[in-house]
Amino acid sequence: MKLIAFVALTAAAGAYAMDAFIIPTVDLSKDDKARIIIDREPGQYLGHVTTVLLDDRKTIIAVYPKGHGKGAIVMKRSTDDGKTWSDRLPTPENWSTSLEVPTIYKVTDPKTKKRRLLLFSGLYPTRLATSEDLGKTWTPLQPVGEWGGVVVMASLTQLPNGDCLAWFHDDGRFIGPENRGDGIFRLYQTRSRDGGLTWEHPRMLYKSSDVHLCEPGLVYSPDRKQMALLLRENKRVKNSHVIFSSDNGETWTEPRELPLSLTGDRHTTGYLKDGRLFISFRDTARDSPAKGDWVAWIGTWDDIAK
Repeated sequence: MKLIAFVALTAAAGAYAMDAFIIPTVDLSKDDKARIIIDREPGQYLGHVTTVLLDDRKTIIAVYPKGHGKGAIVMKRSTDDGKTWSDRLPTPENWSTSLEVPTIYKVTDPKTKKRRLLLFSGLYPTRLATSEDLGKTWTPLQPVGEWGGVVVMASLTQLPNGDCLAWFHDDGRFIGPENRGDGIFRLYQTRSRDGGLTWEHPRMLYKSSDVHLCEPGLVYSPDRKQMALLLRENKRVKNSHVIFSSDNGETWTEPRELPLSLTGDRHTTGYLKDGRLFISFRDTARDSPAKGDWVAWIGTWDDIAK
């Protein structure tokens, strides 16, 4: 039996190194009070959850595939900060055709100033569903262009001017209609100028076959003057990597390695009330006591940027 638990299994903070795992850890895996089971189904893999927290700071919408990395999209809602969850909610019929991990975000329409929810389903072509009533009703999935990718969109943000930027990766198989997989991983950035309804053709930020950088996880500096993308290294020959932008995504630095304590897959970030960063991911660091598990790293922006 598979289950989904919204809980960080290991919390870590303190000094770190590029080639040794030396930071202290706290193991919460045996603490039943630290996790809540929101769904389970005998014989069915359930995982790869993405969530959006609505503006009331209490309502969470969670989406995930009924399968490993692909499958019919399941949606649930919590109205009490994740303490309790609804049954599986009704969704448009063609959500059952999703071929990738769904991702969900909230944005503001730059003209009407109303909130809009966006749900993406990747591979070719990228498809999008929208909600104008905070997730009560949704459109079917519709193509956003003649392009696609893997885990679209891995991260998304809305800039001060109202534009949205989003990031994903591909290895040549899904960016266009012809499958041209070549073992070269490419990072892409795309822009929307109308609150996420339409998206520009993606521009490539980086490509390499030496390291397979993917699943970019966005984090801002505390003053929001700089952004960083934390990158999974899927070839498993290096640590995770990071790139930085100081001009709202117009230009980016070359990738560099992160320490072992931040090496993992699908980095998801947020700030705690005390100003520290909370970054959740699957741990893939060698010598880590939690390798293969879901962990949370707690530190500061300077720990990443220095």
